[in-house]
Amino acid sequence: MSRVSLEGQVAVVTGAARGVGELLARKLSARGAKVALVGLEPDALKRVAERLHTDSDHWYADVTDHEAMTRVAAEVKQRFGKVDIVVANAGVANGGPFAESDPQAWRRVIEVNLIGSAMTARAFLPVLTESRGYLLQIASLAAITPAPMMTAYCASKSGVEAYAHSLRAEVGHKGVRVGVGYLSWTDTDMVRGADQDEVMRELRQRLPWPSNKTYPLGPAVDRIVAGIERRSSHVYAQWWLRGMQGVRGYLPAIIGAVGQREMRRFEPRLKNVGTSLVGAGGAADEEARNTVRN
Repeated sequence: MSRVSLEGQVAVVTGAARGVGELLARKLSARGAKVALVGLEPDALKRVAERLHTDSDHWYADVTDHEAMTRVAAEVKQRFGKVDIVVANAGVANGGPFAESDPQAWRRVIEVNLIGSAMTARAFLPVLTESRGYLLQIASLAAITPAPMMTAYCASKSGVEAYAHSLRAEVGHKGVRVGVGYLSWTDTDMVRGADQDEVMRELRQRLPWPSNKTYPLGPAVDRIVAGIERRSSHVYAQWWLRGMQGVRGYLPAIIGAVGQREMRRFEPRLKNVGTSLVGAGGAADEEARNTVRN
């Protein structure tokens, strides 16, 4: 498709305090879009909003909270008059063997990445229908290929991919386009947090090229912005991810065989792998939930 100018459009970005969300907000703003930032870190969101080039604002909300997201959608519509683009980017991750995983952290990954994405779409679909807008669901290489030590993350990203494909078929006749964004390991707080664990870092380094690299954030977000401008059904933040679609049917068997070998190699060290949410975003999520509980 030809590119649609972002000048004067209103974009909502969840998980906008850092990483992909923050840089995406900045690049959308640089192209003339007004941006609504949503996340769990109000001070960080405020700092991001203050650096944007266009009229922007921020909202504190947990994407898994239906009432909160419904309120945010109404307030964004009231503040800007419309919503043209929603990027469901908020996400968390953990790692480690499933059998020894922290049940609460494992469940939280599913809640934020899958349920939170659905709550985001549910809240904003009415205004996207009004504008005949675009919803971009951020998924991952983890949606295409399974990986040991990442059961919750792979399950959640496979889930949002399938959900977004289903949603595309439901709302297309209403003029709403739905896209899925795929990223490999990209230089964010989440990936850096995962790499702080020695075993997880070594396992990732042993992946085959080009999946064993950490990719710079800037070019990845540039590709996402281009996908938004085209209202693309599939957006690939790294060039080679498109080619993975053609071989994904073979990957579970291959990874199942190779993964057994790797797990046997690392078995003596697996009990030392951390199972909590990783990175600054994970810490922010933990802090927000502790505040609610207290």
